Amino acid sequence: MDPVNDTGSFRLLFVCTGNTCRSPMAEVIARHQITELGWSEVDVGSAGVSAWEGSPPSGGAVRAAAANGLDLSGHSSTYLSQELVEKADLILTMSASHVVRAQELGAGEKVALLPAFTDAQVDMDRVGGIPDPIGGSDEEYAGTFEVLYGLIELALMRIQSLRKP
Repeated sequence: MDPVNDTGSFRLLFVCTGNTCRSPMAEVIARHQITELGWSEVDVGSAGVSAWEGSPPSGGAVRAAAANGLDLSGHSSTYLSQELVEKADLILTMSASHVVRAQELGAGEKVALLPAFTDAQVDMDRVGGIPDPIGGSDEEYAGTFEVLYGLIELALMRIQSLRKP
């Protein structure tokens, strides 16, 4: 996989179900880590396979991000479309069903379950992914945020190793 497209930028897309909890947290975490790494050529986005366009992030996700110094309040949900799939260079999903949906939209080999992409051993829920904290406690959101933070750190290291010299 060549993580740099013809424009010289790399487009990373995180996908979950409603684009109000996991993928927005992943997006804001990745943006933060990319800034810390000094990368300017990486674009990050997020979408949901069942998202209502324009929905705000869940309160738990906003609070988990804020507790870690990140601002998620301006997020607005986006539905996973074929256009988003086509524009992305790498799509990292929260569950196996999200991988299937991205593949149905033409993602091919540029989609992976986030933990699988990083080769990380994490506790995954019954659908083989990162548990959805929707409707859960702030502690559940904080736990999901922490898991995502570590996985994204590993994912960015893998992306760096795949970059052109």
